[in-house]
Amino acid sequence: MAKLWDKGYRVDQALEAFTTGDDTLLDRHLVEADCVASIAHAKMLAKVGILSADEAQRLTIELRAIVQDNQTGAFTVEAADEDCHTAIENRLVEKLGDLGKKIHTCRSRNDQVIAATRVHAKRLLLSLFDDTLSLCSTLRAFAEQHQDVPMVGRTHTQIAMPSSVGLWAGAWLESLLDDLRLLRTAYELNDQCPLGSAASYGVPVPIDREYTAQLLGFAKLQNNVLYANNSRGKIESIILGAAVQMAIDLSRLAQDTINFSLPEFGYFRVPKELCTGSSIMPQKRNPCGLELVRAKTSTILACQNQILGILKGLPSGYNRDFQETKRPFLEGMSQIGGCVRVMDLTFQKLEVCEDKLLAAFTPEVFATDEALRLVVEEKMPFRDAYRQVGTHLESLSALDPREALSKRTHAGAPANLRLDVADEAIEAHRAFARKQLGKFTGTLAALLDLPA
Repeated sequence: MAKLWDKGYRVDQALEAFTTGDDTLLDRHLVEADCVASIAHAKMLAKVGILSADEAQRLTIELRAIVQDNQTGAFTVEAADEDCHTAIENRLVEKLGDLGKKIHTCRSRNDQVIAATRVHAKRLLLSLFDDTLSLCSTLRAFAEQHQDVPMVGRTHTQIAMPSSVGLWAGAWLESLLDDLRLLRTAYELNDQCPLGSAASYGVPVPIDREYTAQLLGFAKLQNNVLYANNSRGKIESIILGAAVQMAIDLSRLAQDTINFSLPEFGYFRVPKELCTGSSIMPQKRNPCGLELVRAKTSTILACQNQILGILKGLPSGYNRDFQETKRPFLEGMSQIGGCVRVMDLTFQKLEVCEDKLLAAFTPEVFATDEALRLVVEEKMPFRDAYRQVGTHLESLSALDPREALSKRTHAGAPANLRLDVADEAIEAHRAFARKQLGKFTGTLAALLDLPA
């Protein structure tokens, strides 16, 4: 098959294999997005008079057919194609003759691949929003269900003060809600149309870039044509940056859950259907899902770092180095989605062992409570109360954990979790995701002639 840049000579096969790499495999994820962007581009070319309305329609019909064939496996990207952009144009030429050769007018593969990546990134981001909001709802329900269940709070991994299962779960819930704010910002930065920037410097033809952006449902045009190309990889790294923050929270939550499920603690029990076994030790119930969330967090972080490492020394304009940002972006987004879904499943099924939680309340847990009692009831300066309790720890008595929790009534404390704050944030994020999903699916329906 002809390459888009073919000039009548053959590239050494070893170099061709090296430069193409696994791009043909990765590009299979981008076929639909590339066709959608190409339909919008064809319609814009018709609007400015470069294509006739009939030509744009014939291109649109064939691009829609490619999308359908891609879904059934009838359209493939082969090694000889170099990438999906070449495969799509070759198919257009095969079916439409010279008309197929017109699709690339006023466009470079540079802005073409950025546009396809951003359209596909919207789908990935909306899926991640959906999965994360589901996890947030699960954690919120878990926190409410167990808000009055006492749990020893820890600092430095050592016994600290009275806490509750609800406070613990609510902490991770609020952290994930902050992560969704980062994800929303990443979505908004991704929601810029680069098409028309061409190789990095625009084209000497009065195309209508705003019209293309409108057809593709982008919130805005990415104005500066050089920055549009320079931003390849940058936007992907920002998206992964939000995913990294989310993954780190999930990794820490997984570690907490593993620790508190140990027989030595016994606070929680991971049900057997979420555990795997050992090939030699019959008794083993291993929390492998949680362990892999912990491990995959490193993979997601490495994916972002790989992109940042590629970008850090590049000169402006297109460089082939950008090709190497595709794999880590797709890999990182795939991994974070899986981690979120596994944690959601875990907290839908995690068992809370209240008897073990209560048994962990030794007298020393209430040391700070006693010091503050001396301050409030006996008007003792805090430092004196602190020292008195600290030098007479053996005389402390265990209190009723629930009574101790009931005194913590200020905002955000165990007796006043303020889950309504989380409810408001969940609903705000859900409204944003719902609006963007409606806009995205509406755009696809219009360009691919799908049911609305």
